[in-house]
Amino acid sequence: MEGQTLHIHGELIDRCREGDREAHYKIYKLYSRSMYNVGYRIVNNTEEAEDVLQEAFVSAFKNLHHYRGDSTFGAWLKRIVVNRAINYLKKKRLERLPEDEHWDVKEEEENNDFESFPFTVDQVRSAIENLPDGYRTVLSLYLLEGYDHGEIAEIMGITESTSKSQFNRSKKKLKELLTGGE
Repeated sequence: MEGQTLHIHGELIDRCREGDREAHYKIYKLYSRSMYNVGYRIVNNTEEAEDVLQEAFVSAFKNLHHYRGDSTFGAWLKRIVVNRAINYLKKKRLERLPEDEHWDVKEEEENNDFESFPFTVDQVRSAIENLPDGYRTVLSLYLLEGYDHGEIAEIMGITESTSKSQFNRSKKKLKELLTGGE
């Protein structure tokens, strides 16, 4: 089944490369919802997430000749969405991550604060939405999108230790938001 799915997508991608508008639409329908969610988790705003989605698809279709099939089309497209969303945040320049090396702090030891987790999905979603942009971005990329700290550092143009410290700070801030600062 998976090979068949890849073949169908491969055929659609080939048709897109030839300028087939119906194929563009089918690819968009296949991926738009999941890619919107990826963008939304980073920019935390519906209109901005829609802008990110549109820009990402325009970029993907324009650069389809660069897609080599080394990864799934969805993974390739997701990377474009993530980059567009991060660029969108950088343009806003709100609550930016520190850029200077002297802001790096000693790497904190990871601990699992969420072993006995008494919160609902809606409570967690709301708390994540209330995190500062930098914290939310690193948390989303690491926990929800599955990137490691090295990849996050590369994507965001920060050091790996900054990514790790932002992740640890985001967990603490998330816990404060969920527990009311206990």
